[in-house]
Amino acid sequence: MPITKQNIQRHELIGLNAEISAAKNKCNLGLKGKIVNETYHTLQIKTKNKVKRLFKKNITLKITLPSKEKVEINGEEIEKRPWDRLKIKK
Repeated sequence: MPITKQNIQRHELIGLNAEISAAKNKCNLGLKGKIVNETYHTLQIKTKNKVKRLFKKNITLKITLPSKEKVEINGEEIEKRPWDRLKIKK
């Protein structure tokens, strides 16, 4: 099943490009990179120089889907373990 705006919460995020469009910590605002790891509460994004660990509940992400469509998602909506998120039915 392809990743779409409607089902992004149920898919694997690792490997997708993301940009932080809103953040409680203003230093993280505008951070761009590839999602390289995910836990219950955090995402790790690889930028040009390093890997940054961010708390999901403190950020809003603009994720670029494989179809080049951009989707904005609130981090609180995906604050679950990745394998539990995959089981969500909508």
